[in-house]
Amino acid sequence: MITERRLEELRQNAVPMQPERGYYGLPLLKEPVWTWEIPAYFFVGGAAGAAAMVGAAAQIAGADRDLIRHARWIAGAGAALSAPLLIADLGRPERFLNMLRVFKLKSPMSVGAWTLTAFGTFASAALFAQEIQKRTDLPVRVIGDAAAMLSAATGLVMATYTGVLIGATAIPVWSKHVSVLPVHFGTSALASAVALLEFAGHRENALNILGFAAAAVETYLGYKMDVEPTITTRAGQLFSGPLPLLLRIARFRKAAAASSLLGSLMTRLAWIEAGKVSSRDLRVPLALDGRHASGVGKTIGE
Repeated sequence: MITERRLEELRQNAVPMQPERGYYGLPLLKEPVWTWEIPAYFFVGGAAGAAAMVGAAAQIAGADRDLIRHARWIAGAGAALSAPLLIADLGRPERFLNMLRVFKLKSPMSVGAWTLTAFGTFASAALFAQEIQKRTDLPVRVIGDAAAMLSAATGLVMATYTGVLIGATAIPVWSKHVSVLPVHFGTSALASAVALLEFAGHRENALNILGFAAAAVETYLGYKMDVEPTITTRAGQLFSGPLPLLLRIARFRKAAAASSLLGSLMTRLAWIEAGKVSSRDLRVPLALDGRHASGVGKTIGE
């Protein structure tokens, strides 16, 4: 057992380690290495998935066919852009194909790869059937409508699974909000889809209600979530929540749509930035003679 005198000497000779370092001067957590492709993928894929859901809801409600057509275009185009963005981050196409070799329900990456593949297939089929129907007399409307429903089902996962993906990690700020991130990403994606449809010229009251509800939820979540207050974080919270909410109350729908789009993109960038900061922001309280402080406990126990 170590003596009190020896323990006091160790304490006096102790030197604090760098706050960003752990054992042997190495980081305690590996910092996320994602570049701009991943937040862009989160943004594009989320908007596409939410657009598929809006289009399917409009189809069931018997809404304007132009609204349904534009929603399918947003879903199909977003699906077509999502795969290259994800592959660009992976580095090689075969890495994406390797993730499709098996399906692991407990792996967010596996679920995401399969969801993107299924969503892209159904969204493209719905869009293709729609355009074929406009140009020919082939009876493909039933196929297109069925594919649209399947794209909406997978689109729901597409819009929310990215929140699960980053939450299921050891990064403190992400894992801390694991129960909220899917809802946060989903409402942000819905706001983006509504904004894109409004920019396409649609003025339906239902779209305004959806945009208002999404902005209200984003405002509440921005208030409740505890995230490092960086410029990107604050800007994302402002442009995705309070600002579009006030603009919709004032009936400036185009301005609200622009704010929601900007806020949705900045939100994704802010979460990646927060993850990098959080992975470095682990404090190691004490080191003795260049060793990690946990060595003191081991010595005392002996």
